[in-house]
Amino acid sequence: MAVDTHHTPRETEKQRWDRNFGDLLQELRVAQTGVQILFAFLLTLPFSSGFPKVTGFQKETYIVALISAAFATAMIISPVAFHRALFRQGRKPELVRYAHKMASGGLAFMLVSMVSSVLLITDYLLDWVWAIPLTVVTAGWFLTFWAILPFAHREWGEDEDGSAPADS
Repeated sequence: MAVDTHHTPRETEKQRWDRNFGDLLQELRVAQTGVQILFAFLLTLPFSSGFPKVTGFQKETYIVALISAAFATAMIISPVAFHRALFRQGRKPELVRYAHKMASGGLAFMLVSMVSSVLLITDYLLDWVWAIPLTVVTAGWFLTFWAILPFAHREWGEDEDGSAPADS
């Protein structure tokens, strides 16, 4: 989510930052739930009966998935700690900018964790001849919906002169 610089004529700057913060919180709630479920799964995996049978490559892939899920969790939850530190100080613009950066970084780590998890599971269940292409397709799928399409359409809602429509 890029920081919104557009507002309606009746929207004050403070109202715009409040709206941006509310939008960002909604996005973080979705991402936070997903990364916490993935992280919980990864934390329990070594204690399952089949884990001792994994190869060295699979253990290394697991470590990448686990650590990147931990990093994603930290970054996606960090706006809460930042909000606590800045509570009632009138610093919503800084909070929104910071939370945007943390959410973006957290999603990047979440992407690494999810793709690594797919590689781990497909490599465990299938021959690498199938595991690698399935993982590449999965990575491409995530990148399409998390990066390519959003960036390709980031100008949606703008008039030809680059300004936001009056009803945005």
